[in-house]
Amino acid sequence: MAIKVKAIERELKIGTMAGQYRYILQADLYNKLSDAKVIQEASLRSGITKGAINAAWEAIGEVIKAWATEGHSVAVPGLGSMRFGIRSTSVANVNDVATDLITTRRVIFTPNVDIKDELKRTAINITCYDRNGNLVKRVTSADDGDVEDNENENQNENQGEEQGNTPAAKKTVSLSASPAGSGTVNGAGQYDAGASATISAVAASGFHFVKWSDNNTSATRTVTVNSDLTLQAIFAADAPQGGGGNDDDNDDDNPGGGGSTGGDDPYNYGDD
Repeated sequence: MAIKVKAIERELKIGTMAGQYRYILQADLYNKLSDAKVIQEASLRSGITKGAINAAWEAIGEVIKAWATEGHSVAVPGLGSMRFGIRSTSVANVNDVATDLITTRRVIFTPNVDIKDELKRTAINITCYDRNGNLVKRVTSADDGDVEDNENENQNENQGEEQGNTPAAKKTVSLSASPAGSGTVNGAGQYDAGASATISAVAASGFHFVKWSDNNTSATRTVTVNSDLTLQAIFAADAPQGGGGNDDDNDDDNPGGGGSTGGDDPYNYGDD
């Protein structure tokens, strides 16, 4: 038996490595086995009727949910323990403490020693695919088999709390304007991973907004900050306003006169 993993070469769209191709690992999809399938197999292995197993397991499930809601870490027979927890951000001022600091509610399952040992002994097979979908390599794990400790992972690194309240990782949004002095940008700073950030570009006098460096043409937009993000707002100088009239006889005396010149527009950046 082995855990199957795919390593797929994909182009990163955002962050400091945007535009680069990297091999990204992800678990291969497994079949989802239903409750009925599990109970049927347990009945065959134990000799206990499916009805008896089903009734007992439903009762155990109700007990686990009730006790976990009361704040207990509840044993899941033969598997480990389960409790409820949260992830949250931190604040310096007690007056800022509020429920909106909670980023997610969590179900925390901690496997028992037997389950951890089984995982540690299980090999991991990695199949690598390039950007064209071609299989290029197979790898069998040679790692130490370390198993994540959910309880320690959920402790607050700064306070040592046991409530699963770890500070959310911060990601940086960096903004700039081009050319220099052509406008201002707003919304740069640090955000919690996965948070939404509203950024905007405001043109200076004599300039107009063209696009962001990722080709988005909305001057004000909302981005999801999953990783560090660097964007540049691109502005262009306004076209000079010429003199009046469509009288062709005055063209020599008024080279800035109205009408189309028919030439290339130096300020035309084309379609985004």
